[in-house]
Amino acid sequence: MAISSSGGHWAQLLRLSEAFEGHDVVFATTQRDCSSQVPGHRFHVIPDATRWNKARLVLLFLRVISIVVAEKPDVVISTGAAPGCFALYVGRCLGAKTIWLESLANVRKYSLSTKLVKPVAGLYLTQWHHMSRPEGPYYKGSLL
Repeated sequence: MAISSSGGHWAQLLRLSEAFEGHDVVFATTQRDCSSQVPGHRFHVIPDATRWNKARLVLLFLRVISIVVAEKPDVVISTGAAPGCFALYVGRCLGAKTIWLESLANVRKYSLSTKLVKPVAGLYLTQWHHMSRPEGPYYKGSLL
């Protein structure tokens, strides 16, 4: 499962698509029109939410739970924000491997989501060498 918010997070997730070749990947994001960018793959639309709208966060969390439980992914990967954070937690509870790639935009400090997923991210990555730490996130390159 590849999941993220739309916009820059989604664009970065799509840059990983070569790594997904040959695998059965389900995608999820907050914009329905993004489905045209992943033809031939299952696609789910999830609510858009921020930490400032608690009711929408609850709806997002419930939707992510339902998708992850239904899809039963072996791996959950995200490039960021609340949808990915929630999916990594749910996926980890169901035994999935989890990969978090911090957004390229976070050059000076980690996002709240990055801080929150640390306990459940099996692979925890940053796209900036100077942001890497011995305990993670690790730097393995960027999506530029």
